[in-house]
Amino acid sequence: MTNIAPISTINDLFRRVSAAANPRAVLWQDEFGRWQPISSDQIYQRVRALGKAFLGWGAKKGDRIALIAENRWEWAVTDFAALAIGAADVPIYPTLTGEQTAALIADAGCRIAVVSTRQQFDKLNSVRDRTELERIVIMDAPAPEGAVAFSSLIADADARGPERDPVFDALVQSVEPKDLATLIYTSGTTGEPKGVCLTHGNMAANQNAAPVDFPFDSTDACISFLPLSHVTARALDYVMYNSGAQVAYCSQFDKLPQAMREIRPTVFVGVPRVFEKIRQEVERRAALSPVKRRLLAWAVGVGAAHRDTVYDGRRPSSLPWRLADKLAYSKVREAFGGRVKVFVPGGAPLGIDTAKWFASVGIALWEGYGLTETSPVIALNTPITHRMGAAGMPLPNVELKLAEDGELLVRGPSVFLGYWHKPEASAECFDAEGFFRTGDIGHIDADGFLYITDRKKELLKTSGGKMVAPQPIENKLKNSILIAQAALVGDKHKFISALISPNFVALEDWAKHHGIQFQSRAELVAHPKVLALYGEIVREVNGTLANFETLKRFRVVAEEWTQESGELTPSMKLKRRVLTAQYAAVIDALYVDEATSRGE
Repeated sequence: MTNIAPISTINDLFRRVSAAANPRAVLWQDEFGRWQPISSDQIYQRVRALGKAFLGWGAKKGDRIALIAENRWEWAVTDFAALAIGAADVPIYPTLTGEQTAALIADAGCRIAVVSTRQQFDKLNSVRDRTELERIVIMDAPAPEGAVAFSSLIADADARGPERDPVFDALVQSVEPKDLATLIYTSGTTGEPKGVCLTHGNMAANQNAAPVDFPFDSTDACISFLPLSHVTARALDYVMYNSGAQVAYCSQFDKLPQAMREIRPTVFVGVPRVFEKIRQEVERRAALSPVKRRLLAWAVGVGAAHRDTVYDGRRPSSLPWRLADKLAYSKVREAFGGRVKVFVPGGAPLGIDTAKWFASVGIALWEGYGLTETSPVIALNTPITHRMGAAGMPLPNVELKLAEDGELLVRGPSVFLGYWHKPEASAECFDAEGFFRTGDIGHIDADGFLYITDRKKELLKTSGGKMVAPQPIENKLKNSILIAQAALVGDKHKFISALISPNFVALEDWAKHHGIQFQSRAELVAHPKVLALYGEIVREVNGTLANFETLKRFRVVAEEWTQESGELTPSMKLKRRVLTAQYAAVIDALYVDEATSRGE
């Protein structure tokens, strides 16, 4: 990436993409599951046609255009088209309800919305009267009454070939770094969503700095599957486009394994939960066979002695490692398509145990850290500069400092303008010197590596005054293949407890193997042998903790926590307020005898 000229706007990136003469810049799956290419010329012409349609409807510089869709080529075309005419797009998660979607569209003042499916149209159309929407464009055909067909707006685009439109190009080039590029509503783990205002300059500054140590080029390929409504996924796609790499869109998460086999990407970016689930699935399958279980344990043990070599980008040469690689590690890599060179976990903190496990099977994970408000990357581990367990080295174009309470503050060109129509909230999140308050607790070591401990607002304070960071402990619990999610509770109480949501596939396998009969998940998690099993997991984790951090009690719940059921954000973070309310009675029962109990 070091030889790629910097950009000043995302429109510069679009101009670079459209001039690349790449016949397979984008791949998408048709209704028969076949991968179809889109050339860089076709991207340009479709963006031009859609942008002109927006202009014909009266859209102008500074307007906001809502975008509600899964990952697909039309998402990128809509994004580039809105930015090309100087408008800002407002990406909204397709999983939100109609009421939630209408509230965001109304807050942003959108007059145009582009949606993916009939389901999304019906949802939005039912609450249309609560917004200022004048037109809804639908990507899927046929377009229902009240919608405009996306295909009709770009009908003549591909026939224009490499021809360029000088008037449109001048408009694209006229957009400035200070212009608003996007309004991204935060997922609201701790409160109501706020619209984050990111300029072209904010996002371009991050694009210029974040990928420098990753030499991506036209030989690379990446599958776009993390929700593009999230800034991490969008920033990654921009990096791929900017470097001439191929972007393959996967609109359904359950199709990802097949897509990885067919596309065989060289770059893989996933939220930590994706890596945790892959590890748990490898361990679950190995547990079904005593031979495979022993083989995996041996291979991980061999790999543990070579973690540093793997993390430094070298291939260990010892005979045991090469044998383990052939028998075990290669199978893990094959789950990602077998060709991935760069693995990046983003969107949430990665547990150190997960990083160690993957290094022990020959895979280095380059963890980073950032926020929507910072476009997003603040710090990043790279093949050149890295330290396992750290969030990485800060980017060269940002400044960091720590407040007295350990909160990380950041200043730089990628830091946002403020929150949409929330001047008080915007003022509160900056200090007197213009540093943004991240809300995260961290520290910087002697070599300059950044470490993030937890969210400031999520720290638990016991009644004895001890501060407990829940995320590292929750990550330790999730190292077990039997635990999908865990949430620590105990703020203002004498001791810390945990709510545990099982990995039901693994738990049910275990139960059948041990002859446990059950009619429901509620019956399963209440079984004495199951409680003893989870009790042993908790005891093992407690053995790694300070006394005030240890989990004195726990409850295994009968529900699987998901984004759809409301306990997780789209980036797979816990919604603690939701969980606290949902399990209020369970939490009360954990502390019912607190006054007289020692919590044991």
